[in-house]
Amino acid sequence: MTLNRNALAALSALWLFSTCAAAEVDLGSMDILARDNPQSPVPKGFVVGAAALGGQARYKDQDNSAYFIPGGLYFGDNLMYLGDRARYYFRLDDNVALYGYGRYRFGNLDPSDADFLHGMDKRKGEFEAGIGGTIITPYALLTARFASDVTGRSNGQELLLWADFPIVRDNLLVMPGMGMMIRSHNMANYYFGGVSKEEATPQRKAWDTGTTFSPMAAVVTSYRFSPHWLGLFAANYELYDKDIADSPIVQHSGEFYVIAGVGYTW
Repeated sequence: MTLNRNALAALSALWLFSTCAAAEVDLGSMDILARDNPQSPVPKGFVVGAAALGGQARYKDQDNSAYFIPGGLYFGDNLMYLGDRARYYFRLDDNVALYGYGRYRFGNLDPSDADFLHGMDKRKGEFEAGIGGTIITPYALLTARFASDVTGRSNGQELLLWADFPIVRDNLLVMPGMGMMIRSHNMANYYFGGVSKEEATPQRKAWDTGTTFSPMAAVVTSYRFSPHWLGLFAANYELYDKDIADSPIVQHSGEFYVIAGVGYTW
């Protein structure tokens, strides 16, 4: 594999996730299942291709999103890279995985998006860093992950508690998962529906989400068509905490995203 191909994969993945910045797309603990054989539904190395992504807009008067764009990801021995986020494993064996985590969270509210949002402060991007761990059992991958803003943008934190239940049959992976996302009041207010007193209007009251607890569920599937080609489908639903769902600027009680793609690996 040449350096140019590596650079292309990284740039195309970043393009994918900067284009659909509001999507909370994750592939769970899929990278732990990566194997270096031509039948594995999760291959080692780079995967580049094209993906279709669609989902619900978070804020009122924003349109639902749908994109067809290039994308890429990387499953290494110790490193997982997925567009806007990466994990580096400093311990990975048959029982336990421990890793450092980094993510660039893109901004998700622009007052120019809709008349209803005029007067709001633009929600800009931030870099988050943290740690995580997964207990590996024959039937489930049990994960806890903590991350915090390190750029001073929201000064917020989030804690993910998650369980994946992978089913691997030859070249097919089906992995349902479920869990809870806990966000600090700073994180939730900045990216999930807070309205400050300065942003409030007669039609848009001030709103403090407080700390939020949102249950989530997902399914990730991967199918290896051949040694070089595979397909991926993932769907994720988050049921918003009541204090997010009742925000005067949030338009749904939850958030649903789907991604489907075809990739090529070396």
